[in-house]
Amino acid sequence: MSLTKEKVTALVITFNEVGYIEKCIESVSFADEIIVVDSYSTDGTYEYLLNHPKVKVIQNPFKNFTAQKSFTLKQASNDWVLFLDADEVVSEDLQNEIKETINNNPKHVAYWFYRKFMFQNERLHFSGWQTDKNYRLFRKSKVNFSDKRIVHETLDINGTSGKFKNRLTHYCYKDYEVYKNKMMMYGRLKAKEAFSKGKQFSYALLLLKPLWKFFNSYIIRLGFLDGAKGIIICHLDALCDLERYRELQRLEREEQWSGVFKTMP
Repeated sequence: MSLTKEKVTALVITFNEVGYIEKCIESVSFADEIIVVDSYSTDGTYEYLLNHPKVKVIQNPFKNFTAQKSFTLKQASNDWVLFLDADEVVSEDLQNEIKETINNNPKHVAYWFYRKFMFQNERLHFSGWQTDKNYRLFRKSKVNFSDKRIVHETLDINGTSGKFKNRLTHYCYKDYEVYKNKMMMYGRLKAKEAFSKGKQFSYALLLLKPLWKFFNSYIIRLGFLDGAKGIIICHLDALCDLERYRELQRLEREEQWSGVFKTMP
């Protein structure tokens, strides 16, 4: 072990995360600094964070995930950053792996974390999520959030990447309405992303993409082995694609009507 202890900042973005954020904050209590950026929660999340002795909480309006995470990254005082979603929990084994990695002259500047998905309090083994991974630990000085995405954001990295052995626990599903609303929001953000890149709506994609999403997740990615949990997750993930093309159609129509009004005398 290096004699020098590298400092790490834990970063989290939140909106109405009571019931999840408590476990998340507890699991990063080993960090030298904990910063949470809240997009004006109404369920007591902000008040909980405001009264937490180890947390610095900042409120910032939510535009999209990339913009919010870019803003949050700028708040970190330390170069090593552990960036989590509010419904993610770092196990004790993963905590130890993080500390051992950053204190032993790591050759990589960013690390992928595989995730273990929890449906309420039960493990979700398949349904398309078994190989999911995200960047969660990285050097602030070596990365930027890519402006090519506004949802399911990723990093532009100046250096090499590694992978962690231990998995991050992700409590993805609280109840039907919460997960449905999350998927609908993701769908609308994906539509805005596609619209900005000049992609066009088609009825064929509106029909086929959600059907393919469900078939791929439930059959090919073995969602049926997750039982009733798999049906619910795969259905709601497909709903995300449906909402994506509905919103893309709405954006195109809005632009067309805007053009008509501009040409009127």
